[in-house]
Amino acid sequence: MDESGQPQPGRGGADPATEPEGRQPGNRTPEDAGPHERASEERTPAEHGSPERSPQDRAARDQAPQERTPGERKPPRRPKRPREAGGGILMGRPFGVPVYVAPSWFVVAALITWVFGGQLDRVLPELGNARYLVALFFAVAFYASVLIHELAHTVAALRFGLPVRRIQLQFFGGVSEIEKESETPGREFVLAFVGPLLSLVLSGVFYLGMLVVEAGTVPGVLLAGLMISNLIVAAFNLLPGLPLDGGRMLRAVVWKLTGNPMTGTTAAAWTGRALAVTVLIGLPLLTHTGALGDATEDISGVDTLTDALLAAILAAIIWTGAGNSLRMARLRERLPGLRARTLTRRAVPVEAATPLSEALRRANEAGARALVVVDGHGDPTAVVREAAIVGVPEHRRPWVAVSGLAQDLKDGMRVSAELSGEDLLETLRAAPATEYLVLEETGEIYGVLSTSDVERAFVAAMARPQA
Repeated sequence: MDESGQPQPGRGGADPATEPEGRQPGNRTPEDAGPHERASEERTPAEHGSPERSPQDRAARDQAPQERTPGERKPPRRPKRPREAGGGILMGRPFGVPVYVAPSWFVVAALITWVFGGQLDRVLPELGNARYLVALFFAVAFYASVLIHELAHTVAALRFGLPVRRIQLQFFGGVSEIEKESETPGREFVLAFVGPLLSLVLSGVFYLGMLVVEAGTVPGVLLAGLMISNLIVAAFNLLPGLPLDGGRMLRAVVWKLTGNPMTGTTAAAWTGRALAVTVLIGLPLLTHTGALGDATEDISGVDTLTDALLAAILAAIIWTGAGNSLRMARLRERLPGLRARTLTRRAVPVEAATPLSEALRRANEAGARALVVVDGHGDPTAVVREAAIVGVPEHRRPWVAVSGLAQDLKDGMRVSAELSGEDLLETLRAAPATEYLVLEETGEIYGVLSTSDVERAFVAAMARPQA
């Protein structure tokens, strides 16, 4: 992440901190827009229908808004949430949260089946080739345990009112994608701890099962393997470094002591990076020197090269996860500065048949930078797209009505002027568009919000050096 230097606002956007006094953010008329802005969306007047070429034509068009009633409009469609890309195979929706199995899981399942099948050949040689079927069952049961671990996080998050986007089972375990941060360090600690706690409980359950079945049988071996694997999952996740659960618990403790969540994230992230280096160097040495005892060779059957490769993969995952956690924390820390009210362009209302040149003249006089199409009752029906205005040559503007350049207001394109931070970004993501109508709490038109302005403000916020 490049955090050096101050952002330079481009044409069409404005940084409130750099605007001259007395000028609202982005006080620029649509005529000032450069042709380079969103050129891919430019359309010529011919693409919007025939231009009006006489006062009679315009007079006829003036009747259209009077005749149009709300009942004649097509009912807006409810915006659909964008489908998750790269989620994998959807397995179900427990508690309303989609569970995906990533393609990498099949690689791990095959690896576990091969390794565990080799161990079964020494413990239960009478199984023959059926040992691989038993090993496959173990792989599926193990990841079912991982799913229960992640569901514990999910249930806790939903209990605290935190939305969960999805659960994904992948190469090394699972991930619960919780969309918002906990409001208090206590909730953060509980949210992180419930996962390893469930893994410990499962380990105990499998141990009790071992006491019931006969040792040296298929059920006995499976229960022993699941007991040990869940114990390892719990112990590994309790290591104090992000992105592991133990790192989140450490973050909560530092947050509680300092009162600053960013301080807790920084401490836990750097501890996670130190943990990654320790795993990279320590795991091969631990197995190579026999520090784990003779059982290492009997249980795993892996050589030093495999140990080094496994350590490198684990270290890379931890290091990357720690860095991502740190970047996301910095992002959330700066998101509240993104406010719809400060990013909104002032707009003037115009009727559908108003020529573009006249609409731009009114915008110039009012010091506005956007146009909102209203009906005969003054109710907003559409917003004029900036990219479409740029595509109309100046000599054609007196003959082109703003209705041909407007985007009808669909469900989700009306946003509150009070939105900010994550709520603002989530609202815009739920209904993708280039412009949005911003309304006051009373329903009055406040202005037009352009996604290009939001993007520039977002990049500027992330580029500011950390205090």
